[in-house]
Amino acid sequence: MRVHKAVITAAGEKQRHLPLQTIVDAKGRSRKVLGLLIDEVASAGIENVCVVVRPGTAALYSEAADEATADVTFVEQSEPKGYGHAVLCAAEFTGNDPFMLMVSDHIYVSDSASKTCAQQLVASAERESCVVSAVQSTPESRLSYFGAIGGTLFDASRDLYEVTRVLEKPTPTLAEQQIMTPGLRTGHYLCYLGMHVLQPLVLEVLARRETQLKDGERLELSPALNEVAGIGRYLAHAIEGRRYDLDRRHGLLIGQLAVSLAGEYRDEVLSSIVDLLARGKN
Repeated sequence: MRVHKAVITAAGEKQRHLPLQTIVDAKGRSRKVLGLLIDEVASAGIENVCVVVRPGTAALYSEAADEATADVTFVEQSEPKGYGHAVLCAAEFTGNDPFMLMVSDHIYVSDSASKTCAQQLVASAERESCVVSAVQSTPESRLSYFGAIGGTLFDASRDLYEVTRVLEKPTPTLAEQQIMTPGLRTGHYLCYLGMHVLQPLVLEVLARRETQLKDGERLELSPALNEVAGIGRYLAHAIEGRRYDLDRRHGLLIGQLAVSLAGEYRDEVLSSIVDLLARGKN
């Protein structure tokens, strides 16, 4: 299996402004968040990227796709009908091909010396030829921010898990009852990193579920992935890396610090942080 397409969703109410923000990248260059995300997917050998945007905003995002390292197209989500609906809007772009899916309100920093987060995920998906989601061990206090999976260890040497259940932002009680994963620290769960490699099967499930929606209901991705876990092979890869949710309080600041501390000017940034701490409130 070869993954050469990616979809980045940027049409959500909370997502739409974050990809347009400026961050100083690991090389000290001022970049838009969207440009950094395109670099991330391109690092995995992906050549074609579709960005799902709100109606009438494609020009803004086109400008933000600075120094794009892949061929970028834009698709509009006509109505705010949910994350799954945004993914389904890119169905014509993805066709019958597997594709990487990424949210636009996260920044990723790899802990691997040789591979980005996207490279790790795509390598697993291409090797296993199935749906694979990137996950990260997350304390139960943060379950309300992410989708989470339950499963069993599939390959310990590669941190791969067989997914048996998916819950969207579960309570700690529900998570303890339904998605505890053997081998994790007590009180920790495997939560989505914000990137997946999906197969056409997922779009088929989304399309069918869309026809069953009642008035006012939204089409979400997690319930569709939970269904996929019951009918097809679905793995989760615990990535060597970290996601930084830019939509949280001080999220953009924390994301910027994470990128800077992983970059060429780490010592300079650390020196400035120490100076700020030494000055305190003064």
